Amino acid sequence: MRFILNTMKRDLPSYEEAVRILRTTRTRRAPQPTPPVNRQIAPMMKALNERFEAYDTGAGRLKSRWPEIVGDTVARVTEPVKVIRARPGARAGGTLDLRVEGSFASVIQHQSRVILDRVNLFLGAGTVERLRLIQGPVQKTARPVPPPAPKPLSAAEELALQESVKAVADEKLRRELLRLGRSVLLKDRVRRK
Repeated sequence: MRFILNTMKRDLPSYEEAVRILRTTRTRRAPQPTPPVNRQIAPMMKALNERFEAYDTGAGRLKSRWPEIVGDTVARVTEPVKVIRARPGARAGGTLDLRVEGSFASVIQHQSRVILDRVNLFLGAGTVERLRLIQGPVQKTARPVPPPAPKPLSAAEELALQESVKAVADEKLRRELLRLGRSVLLKDRVRRK
């Protein structure tokens, strides 16, 4: 009898009860919201920024030529971070964020007008009007080692070169031909290596 009681038909709920049941119970978990787009593409954007930083019109160009622009002394303790361009139609120019090693910030602040003039000379007049100093460690860049000076010509090569221009009467022309001959022979020696 127990078996028969459990299999008996139940009455279906009314329309209002069915709506209430469906609204209050969930059969599946709600899907997780997707992460924000900026979190998804941040690693890719960082890699692209590092790869194409040299082609940048602002700080990338400044970083590659920074010692030439501000001089070696200032370049050792500073590093351009970014150039914030002014909005179109704004009266004031942009801002240059400059990372400075901690103890040199006051010195750089006193030289800010000279630095801004040199940066504007490089980027174009009026591009940057303000300098914002950010204290922090500066990346040390290794300076390229100049190639060693070539060894001078051997005595036999020098003698052969002087013999070849011996017939030239003009002393100034002979000196210049000797100088040209030495440089050509030295370049040939470098190419053969």
